[in-house]
Amino acid sequence: MLNLRYGATAFVLLAACNQGGVANAGNVSDNSAQAAAPMGERPFTVANVADLDAPWAMTFLADGRMLITEKSGQMLLASADGQQRIQVAGIPAVDSAGQGGLMDVALHPQFAQNNLVYFSYSASGQGGKGVVLARGRLVAADGQARLEQVSTLYRATPYVEGNGHYSGQIAFSPDGQHLFFAMGDRQKFDPAQDKGGTLGKIARLTLDGQPAPGNPLATQGFRPEVWSYGHRNILGMAFDASGSFWQQEMGPKAGDELNVVLPGRNYGYPMVSDGDHYDGRDIPDHSTRPDLEAPKVSWPGTAISPAGLMIYSGKLWPQWRGDAFIGALSGQALVRVDVNGTNATKGDQWDMETRIRDVAEAPDGSIWLLEDGGRGAGGKLMKLSPTG
Repeated sequence: MLNLRYGATAFVLLAACNQGGVANAGNVSDNSAQAAAPMGERPFTVANVADLDAPWAMTFLADGRMLITEKSGQMLLASADGQQRIQVAGIPAVDSAGQGGLMDVALHPQFAQNNLVYFSYSASGQGGKGVVLARGRLVAADGQARLEQVSTLYRATPYVEGNGHYSGQIAFSPDGQHLFFAMGDRQKFDPAQDKGGTLGKIARLTLDGQPAPGNPLATQGFRPEVWSYGHRNILGMAFDASGSFWQQEMGPKAGDELNVVLPGRNYGYPMVSDGDHYDGRDIPDHSTRPDLEAPKVSWPGTAISPAGLMIYSGKLWPQWRGDAFIGALSGQALVRVDVNGTNATKGDQWDMETRIRDVAEAPDGSIWLLEDGGRGAGGKLMKLSPTG
């Protein structure tokens, strides 16, 4: 597995839709106009493993244990079967209003040697709120767990008012030398194209959170850490076995998309999208701007509200080796996308009858999901196993 989410009236509509469920330049994928994949019969069984409080993200340790984040600011260390869970101490104060909270969690590429854990969260500060990347050393013994030597590595800039589109996704390059960190546009639109800030962009950093040498846009007036730009709200990033860098982002109304991230490229938001503004205003389609990077797959006409992204290794379902799996919030589904090199087409879309916040693969090849919602109201850890 390689896992290296206007005016005042329009703004309210935008926030409600997102919170409630909502290549080469010029090569617009034919699949962008493809209808949504039909709901198919599940080729897996679903086990509800644990009741959680608004879980957000998870990652697996080599022995099958899990680190799970919850929106309110809790991190849990769970046993490999998910039955035992202990709270991890040492998490900084989190601003969990709106779409904020404790977000992504990822292990250092040499976690087996150093026990370092990276995580992201939303915080208040000068100018408003923003997303923060932090790191700590996991210590677990005698039924207790904590992060020691916690430090802030990076902050999105600028901090702005509002509680939406933080993003905060983390991925490591296959060689383990670089960290990629995604920052949403914070529902401010134009900052995704602004050279002076990092909102609506993916940064390539050293493992200590500094701008990585050789980033492609520094000579064009961008901040030195910026790798790509023109993004809206990235809620999933992963590298595949060939080294291609995939990300999915929640677009405007019916504009969700899956992309291959290339260095220095502009992904077009808010200038182009296969969706439209929530107040009904048109956004030109990607096909109108062949100079901008087009998605490999998009979902025009319907919203899946993507959350989480995993590239499957194929241990239990060999037919899915190398395919992308995406959770769907408003779509209440698990979505599989056929990946062929750097091209992709829609595969299966299985009705899960609930909002799926994250998807991850365990060391044994089983697929695990986080159900979005509060404890006792839909917040669950779920395990998928092959039928029969």
